Amino acid sequence: MKPLGLSSYTYTWAVGVPGSIPVEPLTAEGIIDKASEAGIGIVQIADNLPLEKWPEEQLRSLYSYAEHKNISIEMGGRGMMPEHLLECLKTAEIIHSPILRMVVDGQNFEPDIAEISAIITDLLPEFKSRNIKLAIENHDRFRAREFEKIVQNVGSDLVGICLDSVNSMGAGEGFEEVAKILIPYTINFHVKDFTIRRVSHKMGIIIEGAPAGKGKLNIGEVVAKLNEKGQCNSAILELWTPPEENIESTIIKENKWAQDSIDYLKKTLK
Repeated sequence: MKPLGLSSYTYTWAVGVPGSIPVEPLTAEGIIDKASEAGIGIVQIADNLPLEKWPEEQLRSLYSYAEHKNISIEMGGRGMMPEHLLECLKTAEIIHSPILRMVVDGQNFEPDIAEISAIITDLLPEFKSRNIKLAIENHDRFRAREFEKIVQNVGSDLVGICLDSVNSMGAGEGFEEVAKILIPYTINFHVKDFTIRRVSHKMGIIIEGAPAGKGKLNIGEVVAKLNEKGQCNSAILELWTPPEENIESTIIKENKWAQDSIDYLKKTLK
């Protein structure tokens, strides 16, 4: 069974989206509370709650809070500029995260394959000394074979893939093909179900999120293939919840989707 985890991207609207911030945004501690109440032992705090900006004392307090509730924290960041990648790695160490999930691109930063491979290779000693693995998320700009090339260029068992089930559609790739290429390198899985529907005028399609088990993602099949490889240590629930007419209604919907997804995944991940 893949250990199930929640994410700051499970509750994206409650945390706050630019231009739509709740009166009382959900905090990292609040997500830990949700995981504890649901009997889930992992929380991935990603770049919408950038922990690398927190003072060390506050990070240690967060770790203690999570430890008290028997929750492990996974660190997530965005923008693999050398200085920022190292900053995120140091944060991961403080909160005892076994992995550092990273999105390659950052603000005004879109490196090519050779550049990002070199950045990671240069920082490998830092990852090794901390015994933390780098999980590179398949995001829109690179195709699956390009992510594979980055991992192969670095050539270390400390570097793998955070496999997201929807992102690569932004690069024009279906998930079945992406999974076939990237599952052998996957050390972290983002469970994000989705629907695809044709627009009313028939000239185009819309891809939207769905509660886990209610969309087109064959979660059981993906998990079985990940289990065969034996490298992926957590399945993190993320949601693309379409908004309602106001933020309050959207958060209610998001919480309902999260609970429905948790109930489904607890059965499916066994």
